[in-house]
Amino acid sequence: MKNLFIRSLSWCYADLASLVLRIGFGILMMPHGFFKLKDFGEIVGEFMNFLGLGSTASLWLVIIAEIFCSVLLVIGLFTRLAIIPLLITSIVIVFVAHHGDIFGEAAGGFYYLLVYTAILLLGAGKYSVDHLIGRRLAS
Repeated sequence: MKNLFIRSLSWCYADLASLVLRIGFGILMMPHGFFKLKDFGEIVGEFMNFLGLGSTASLWLVIIAEIFCSVLLVIGLFTRLAIIPLLITSIVIVFVAHHGDIFGEAAGGFYYLLVYTAILLLGAGKYSVDHLIGRRLAS
């Protein structure tokens, strides 16, 4: 009986952990995108062309990921799909822009990479729009 209680309680904590990670790191990422959008004209010339699409297109892709995908992450809508551009952005920040220096300049990006990976594995959890949609489709 005790084992059943602990197991069911741990699932509750997993859903709560997913909620905290989604909201926390979604909100923390948004200012990065807003800053880039606000100062677009100033940073577009020096922005990294990491996909070979040009610095303007690369900057727009990062802004969309950091703002739009973060909003989806916070509300828990299309969570695993929305996390992919954020993961790619984090990978580029850590391993391309900062050459994998996870204990130096890339530390912040590495934190995001770890959390986004955890969210990808955990999913949106029970406290999300994804869960509400799934429940409605199941009934």
